[in-house]
Amino acid sequence: MKEAEILTEYSSEMVVNSELSTEDMRICLIKAIEDLLSKDINDNKAIGTFGADEILNGQDSPCIILTHCNTGSLATADYGTALGVIRTLHERSLIEKVYCTETRPYMQGARLTAYELVYEGIPSTLICDSAVAALFKNAKVTAVVVGADRVAANGDTANKIGTYQIAVLARHHNVPFYVCAPLSSIDFDIKSGLDIVIEERPEKEMAFIGDTRIAAQGITCWNPAFDVTPGSLISGIVTEKGVFQPDKLEDLLPYS
Repeated sequence: MKEAEILTEYSSEMVVNSELSTEDMRICLIKAIEDLLSKDINDNKAIGTFGADEILNGQDSPCIILTHCNTGSLATADYGTALGVIRTLHERSLIEKVYCTETRPYMQGARLTAYELVYEGIPSTLICDSAVAALFKNAKVTAVVVGADRVAANGDTANKIGTYQIAVLARHHNVPFYVCAPLSSIDFDIKSGLDIVIEERPEKEMAFIGDTRIAAQGITCWNPAFDVTPGSLISGIVTEKGVFQPDKLEDLLPYS
């Protein structure tokens, strides 16, 4: 939202303070949009580099990565955050396999992430959300990378529903769990995850596939769109400025 606020403020300043013609304002606004687009892509690529380096930790063995929801070019201006880390590893020929969850109930993993992985030619396999524990037990997962809708000042992170349980399972199986997000996703006015309001979605997303009801008539549905992963379960928060421990995000204040 910070980018939208920047553009809104810039447009207002042009209207109030400028003697530019309408056409000149249009050109200036397009230039500002293109600059923001370029910055977003560069930030994503920086996240990809920092995240890949952190996961590899000086090694050059191919990685097995698990990701959740969609964090690629379909969710950003281009390249992606968590998927940007995966792209960077793939560009270095250091991806053995990527597992992506289906991400019920809206299926962003199956519909979007799987599409991007196949399109990029990245070795990948789709799994049910409920198969994550079995995956950790049966595959030598190198790391988990996810995105973030909002990161609180203490590192608590709101992301697509299901993220929290993956973090719990990752900790149990000693698999590093990384949140990949630009600085614009970190809100220092939010002290902890307790202050993050969680959207609840319509029950139809759970109870129906298309127009066909699959859930029993009369059953109620609880359908939160997000959950909050405590910072204590996060191995590192990967930003365009580097990788930071969740309890050290104040080091990013000069950049915010």
